[in-house]
Amino acid sequence: MKLQAPIKLIREILNAGRAGDTAEVCAWVRTRRDSKNVVFLALNDGSCLENLQAVVISGTIKDEDMRHVHTGSAIRVKGVLVPSPGKEQALEVQVHSLEILGPADPAAYPLQKKGHSLDFLRTIPHLRLRTNTFGAVFRIRHHLSQAIHRFFDENGFVWLHTPIISGTDAEGAGAMFRVTTLPVCCEKPEQEALCEDFFGSEAYLTVSGQLQAEAGALALSRVYTFGPTFRAENSNTTRHLSEFWMIEPEAAFFTLNDNIELAESFLKYCIQYVLEHCSSDLNFLAQRYQPDLLQDLRAAISQPFHKVSYTEAIEILRKSGHPFEFEPRWGADLQSEHEKYLTEQHFRGPVVVIDYPKEIKAFYMRLNEDGRTVAAMDILFPGIGEVVGGSQREERLEVLLRRMEEMKISRAALNWYLDLRRFGSVPHSGFGLGLERFLSFLTGMRNVRDVILSPRAPKLIGF
Repeated sequence: MKLQAPIKLIREILNAGRAGDTAEVCAWVRTRRDSKNVVFLALNDGSCLENLQAVVISGTIKDEDMRHVHTGSAIRVKGVLVPSPGKEQALEVQVHSLEILGPADPAAYPLQKKGHSLDFLRTIPHLRLRTNTFGAVFRIRHHLSQAIHRFFDENGFVWLHTPIISGTDAEGAGAMFRVTTLPVCCEKPEQEALCEDFFGSEAYLTVSGQLQAEAGALALSRVYTFGPTFRAENSNTTRHLSEFWMIEPEAAFFTLNDNIELAESFLKYCIQYVLEHCSSDLNFLAQRYQPDLLQDLRAAISQPFHKVSYTEAIEILRKSGHPFEFEPRWGADLQSEHEKYLTEQHFRGPVVVIDYPKEIKAFYMRLNEDGRTVAAMDILFPGIGEVVGGSQREERLEVLLRRMEEMKISRAALNWYLDLRRFGSVPHSGFGLGLERFLSFLTGMRNVRDVILSPRAPKLIGF
């Protein structure tokens, strides 16, 4: 049921308004331009990229009220829609009454001028959403989130809300934020102190909902998670955040190839959805930040992703003659420069890399018949690098136990996870997609701190 609100969004007015209609608009003033007998106000309420021009004819509104209308002010105007002589929009509102809802001191408001740098806007994340750039980014983020839920719903996946507080490290990396009610300076021995802690054992902010999602998949067949995850890595780069959103589907009876097909279909569905629903915002970002943005998005969905084994990828890199800072060698993880070469120079498009050495991947990934590699897959995108990481999971109890022993992972903490292999185990697969990294590709914003509301990173807590 559509909300029948008396106040229309600017998007609704521009899409469906007609000359002669009365209009009541609540919005923020983007610009004010004074001529001899008229004041032109560009109004924006965040519902779309386009502004609605409000025309205030001299004498209609008290001069005292107009003196307080500045860029950044929140106002309510009532008037009549009339044809606009301007080229950018068909309608404008001729104002009959104006109310200042929230003034903005022009001497203090930091967005008085256009063209602020992204570096400057990162210093005021609580206000940067009022700019065209970040309005576009966050509307695209909204539509991408809608696409994610629609895709999985249409394909029989059940949305699971996995816990944010966890007692296990799904990745085995150890870079986790601890959750505790103990005082900062606790002089008691660790085990004694833990007994007095809230949970009575160590607890952390989750790095992944995958392990719990596996429990869901081995009962509901197809599930997915969509929520915040946390990493305490000291990675102060344009591709890393300490708090970010992850999408993690998990599907019973899926092999690695099924998983690759799922991930590729999912990514292409989301890209197509954003292209169809966010054309104005994408065009703006392309003009401002990345001229080839739309071509890159269309290219990503126009052909099958390239597929290569890790071993083949290393061989391609070694034979390339490219002067890499880090020498490509079998057994080492791919670096950003390696991913960039594979996607932008060798294959010139998205690449699926499979069958990584077991030593550089997580314990739960299925061991291949060669005993050296696991059924893992990463999907690499031009300009971004890895956007998806996944695998077929190890469903064989004895093999999983050996892998946990090799990697010194406690069986006691994951006994419930082992039960999934004891009782009705089946082949199953899944992957994780970092929402912000994918958004970087979709928007052309090459810093993940520019696609999340309030970024968290080393020495940065935001608002």
